[in-house]
Amino acid sequence: MDTEASPFILRDVSPIDPYKFTDPHRTAKGEKRASIALEKLETLWFNTGTLCNLACKSCYIESSPKNDALVYITLDEVRAYLDEIARESLPTREIAFTGGEPFMNPDMIAIIRLCLDRGFKVLVLSNAMRPMRRFEQQLLDMPHRERLTIRVSLDHYTKTVHEAERGVSWDKAIDGLQWLASNGFNIAVAGRHLEHETDNDARVGFGALFGDLGLTIDANDPAQLVLFPEMDETADVPEITAACWDILSVDPHAMMCSSSRMVVKRKGEETPRVVACTLLPYQDGFDLGETLAEASCDVSLNHPHCARFCVLGGASCTA
Repeated sequence: MDTEASPFILRDVSPIDPYKFTDPHRTAKGEKRASIALEKLETLWFNTGTLCNLACKSCYIESSPKNDALVYITLDEVRAYLDEIARESLPTREIAFTGGEPFMNPDMIAIIRLCLDRGFKVLVLSNAMRPMRRFEQQLLDMPHRERLTIRVSLDHYTKTVHEAERGVSWDKAIDGLQWLASNGFNIAVAGRHLEHETDNDARVGFGALFGDLGLTIDANDPAQLVLFPEMDETADVPEITAACWDILSVDPHAMMCSSSRMVVKRKGEETPRVVACTLLPYQDGFDLGETLAEASCDVSLNHPHCARFCVLGGASCTA
């Protein structure tokens, strides 16, 4: 990467250099591209399908009420991967779900129950709106729900910014979050800090919101409030070379792809596939195979998201 580029500048207004991120092994300047080895599979993600009750403006996966590019994962397909974890004695401790809106998947309650019955911690990313609220009683009756966390998406601590991204949804999302809290669920919030905001600015703002709502979420705890940088795949960003770990003082073992993988099922494909990252379900270069064993290979950081979100942004979908 350009050593003169500040690691704290996450977004450039200029368009991305078309020669960047084209070679999985070398950067546009010919330097050795950074790659990440899977140290141990601690978290296995499932994309439950891209259908969602919302159509957010900057959704990285373009979820919407009409987009079924990723179809619903089924209970039996999830079971097959849990069986592989058991069979291969993998060190997986957490099963996590993203979408789309996971609670639109008709198998979601049964899938959560299966994962909890197998002894895993379970994380579900949800907008806490009507799709989730349809299953209130099933969630209340869920065995082992002390190991279940529901992370609610609030794009910002202000209604105006949140609804500029997600449409008219703030009141329903807040009501769902408060319902979860009042019924003793483990909850977290996923938000963003805007370009002009520091991480501290955003945490102070969210902390004030949580206080106003009577929620006991610690805004300074990155597991309870997960903040993501704004992402624009078309904006320029430095490439990450093998030398960047020392230049930036970043630990490659802290990268998401050193400890997690995600299962997706693309429309028209017969079987699910394992991809390197929750952010990259469609890119061929990040499709690692059909099984977890095949997906244990190294991952080349050959996408703008690798630089902007993970290395420079310091973000992770798993707390």
